[in-house]
Amino acid sequence: MRPFLFALLALAAASAAPAAPQPASKPAPGMVRVRIVTSEGPIVLALDARHAPLTTANFLAYVDDGRLDGTTFYRAARSKGAPKFGFIQGGVGTDVRRFLPPVPLEPTSRTGIRHLDATVSMAHGDNPNSATANFTISVGADPNLDAKGSRLGYAAFGHVVSGMDIVRKILAAPAGGGTGSMRGQMLVHPVRLISAQRLDGVAKPSGHVKPWLLGRPGGR
Repeated sequence: MRPFLFALLALAAASAAPAAPQPASKPAPGMVRVRIVTSEGPIVLALDARHAPLTTANFLAYVDDGRLDGTTFYRAARSKGAPKFGFIQGGVGTDVRRFLPPVPLEPTSRTGIRHLDATVSMAHGDNPNSATANFTISVGADPNLDAKGSRLGYAAFGHVVSGMDIVRKILAAPAGGGTGSMRGQMLVHPVRLISAQRLDGVAKPSGHVKPWLLGRPGGR
């Protein structure tokens, strides 16, 4: 009788214990996940369509069109004096065949999305409304990228939900070359961005021509 009683008590304790946390199979409300497969491993992003709708829609158009497939992470911008922090940058680079029309800047002062650790943000040139498909992922917080006063900063629009070990590995890779603000930051061996695929919702291709695919099956 006593062993049977112990068994019942053990069963009751097990049923009362909280269940082990399970990986989220669905995104938080307003978020859209994208899996980026790189030659170093996968990175999963959660994009904030609620607070940064224009920037998220632009990035998803590149994903749904396959415009990021076959591109690279090409930049590792390490902070001076703290090389474990900074950001990596990837995307279409200067391949104008893959460009869609630039998207207007959604500053952090409007979206409330700050440049914290693991933040995904759009790169742009001197014109803040010139973002296309080149993006950064932060390692550590960088408030200098946020909007402040007349400085518009950059459009943060999501964060990494898995794969930050891959991001940190890319940031630590050998770099050099480059000019201007990118001097010394170009990866000696760019990391291949093999594919990018949305994990939530329905794909919405832009319908624009894909000149880099001309001559290939399915290209037009």
